[in-house]
Amino acid sequence: MVMLLAGDVGGTKSLLGLYLVRKGRISQAAFKRYTSGSWHGLEPMLEDFLTNHCKQLEMPQYGCIALAGPVNNGVVRITNLNWYVNTKDLNAIAKLKDLKLVNDFGILPKCLPLLNHHQQAVLHQGEVDRDPLGLMAVVGAGTGLGLARGIRTTSGMLLFPSEGGHSEFAPRTPLEWELGQWMKTECNVDRLSVERVASGTGLGYIAYWLLQQIGHSLHPLREAGERWREQQRNPKDNTTYPDLPALVSQAATIGDPLAQQTIEIWLGIYGAAAGDIALEELPTGGLWVAGGTAAKHIAGLKSDIFVEAFLNKGRLRQALKKITVSALLEPEAGLMSAAFEAAKMARTTSR
Repeated sequence: MVMLLAGDVGGTKSLLGLYLVRKGRISQAAFKRYTSGSWHGLEPMLEDFLTNHCKQLEMPQYGCIALAGPVNNGVVRITNLNWYVNTKDLNAIAKLKDLKLVNDFGILPKCLPLLNHHQQAVLHQGEVDRDPLGLMAVVGAGTGLGLARGIRTTSGMLLFPSEGGHSEFAPRTPLEWELGQWMKTECNVDRLSVERVASGTGLGYIAYWLLQQIGHSLHPLREAGERWREQQRNPKDNTTYPDLPALVSQAATIGDPLAQQTIEIWLGIYGAAAGDIALEELPTGGLWVAGGTAAKHIAGLKSDIFVEAFLNKGRLRQALKKITVSALLEPEAGLMSAAFEAAKMARTTSR
């Protein structure tokens, strides 16, 4: 019997958990969800979790924490929080035999072969069945845009992390071109990455762009948009500000035209980005759409707006029609994947 520490740390939310391994089976023993922006770093969050939410539990021996940023020699800068995290400082708190830091999307393919039908939903059924030994890819819009790949082997899942969400945004229409030019000016950048547009944050920017246009000065979301944008310009810890993407989604469901236009623009851009990724990776094992927006926008992701943008790749349309695209609906998928990696660490050490 061994206890494991697992974490899934992102720009918006962070999940920490303890998992008990007994007779080859993993079960969750403790869990806590944190709002990332309410903390100054991961170290005090981890200390709070182990001290206040794991009482009367055996302390963990091995751990894996997935973080939203590239990992270099045990050090991670969480891009959208400006946190610097390193293995040494975390293990001074956790006191583990071994602790591993991994990219949050880089680890996610570990859970894909184990998903049941309740944890995923088909967005586009491929003309060819998924190849269980083929490459699997996952893309996810949250605070940013994550991407990873994996291939199943006899010794486990072989992982290929990626920062492909930072590739160039490619406008397809005059409207998207106008949006892109505005975002470059608004964000004071010379180069616009696709994750700035095809992410949950990007959804907020699209709404804010539309709210700035003539005729929307009295729109119900105008004030919330200004406050949200101010937070984007000058992030402040422990500050409550409107969740503009969530407010837009709510407004769209009750028929607000501007909110509905925002969602439609965003779905088209996201679908096109997912199609580009599918062309690059050819995931014969399947493509999953994950991130914080997947479950919230499941109807939109199943719509022709998203699916047609995904398929609309000219002469390569037939190649994409073969690929099954699904939404990853399990909210703890990243945490589960980190727990699986920690269990592998424990098995390897005990041999």
